[in-house]
Amino acid sequence: MNLLNPRILLIATLLFLGCKTRNKESKSSDKVFKELTFTAEAAPEWTALMERTKGWFAADGIFSIPLNGKEQQKEKDKKTLFIFSDTYVGEVENGVPKPGNVMVNNSTAWMIGNEPDKSKIDFEYNTDKSGKPTSYFVPDNNNEKEREYFWLGDGFVNHEKNNALYIFAYHVHKTGPNVFDFEQTNISLLKIEKPSREGIKKYIKIPTELSFIHKAKQKRVYFGSGIFVNTKEANTPDPDGYVYIYGLIEGDKSLVVARTKPKDIEQFETYHFWDGKGWVKDKHQVASLAEGVSNELSVTPTGAGRFLLTYQILGISDKVGIRVGGSPVGPFGKVHEVYTTPEYSEKNLLPYNAKAHYHLSKPGELLISYNTITFNFWEDIQKDASIYHPRFIKVKYE
Repeated sequence: MNLLNPRILLIATLLFLGCKTRNKESKSSDKVFKELTFTAEAAPEWTALMERTKGWFAADGIFSIPLNGKEQQKEKDKKTLFIFSDTYVGEVENGVPKPGNVMVNNSTAWMIGNEPDKSKIDFEYNTDKSGKPTSYFVPDNNNEKEREYFWLGDGFVNHEKNNALYIFAYHVHKTGPNVFDFEQTNISLLKIEKPSREGIKKYIKIPTELSFIHKAKQKRVYFGSGIFVNTKEANTPDPDGYVYIYGLIEGDKSLVVARTKPKDIEQFETYHFWDGKGWVKDKHQVASLAEGVSNELSVTPTGAGRFLLTYQILGISDKVGIRVGGSPVGPFGKVHEVYTTPEYSEKNLLPYNAKAHYHLSKPGELLISYNTITFNFWEDIQKDASIYHPRFIKVKYE
């Protein structure tokens, strides 16, 4: 449940901040491009893939990682790893979880192909020696604090590191009894040398300094919200050889970015940060690319020099937004509110963390997921399993 400061996102505040953010962002320029037209519709066949009644039955935080490390569409037998954060395991009957269900903090799914076929995907969670469900990834390095757990950020398969899988993982701990009572402090980089069903259980936790208090803003900054691998090996249209690691500044939810070469992903002294004009080594000079984005998001190249920033407007809202940029660092133009999620008005659910899954999308469109939750989540999830799993839409652009 990667949500920061969600109480500020009550509907009255959403309306106020929404107007303020959009007015400010509308000044950004995407005039160098012909205006894109976006058409969105629900993708129930993909949503149904996440509707389950036994074992894994609910989760959020979905990121999709092509296991060959290539963001290539229409690849028939492509293998994809989905990673999730807080996950429920148990049995569901008539839409209601049975007693005895448990929550773990991260889980996986493994899929073959690029179509939503239930026979081609397996959802998995780790177990301890007694067979009890448990998380795959648990903090126990220099970044650890007492009673912390991992929520997962984005990841990628690194061709320059013998095809090892790297995932950014957030250190989180509870601060109270409610669903939004938590604090996110540090970030570790997880390295899985053999990204397979068995291999994922063996990993290295590398401490980072990619979560810090910004000296000028006095707000926490963290990286790992989205990754764009802009290399020839990853099959991007205009590769520059860098991997871009996006993050946020808390408060106004400003988008920030760092980059490094894939071969240097573990050498954090090689990271450079975008300061609004160029790349600098001082992380405290990192500058905002956009405001009002979600804690999880995506930046997708479409060719012709365009990059689509996809996110949940203001982090938690019923609006999925896309902004068009001219490079991985923008400038990103006006907000296109491409889809209004029905779950808020129909079921009083809170949508969050929209992002695109390019390699699972058809040409000329984006497959986009978002999550849902409630304020009374601990009670509500025990009454209705459907409130807490990824939903999907398809957005065509031309």
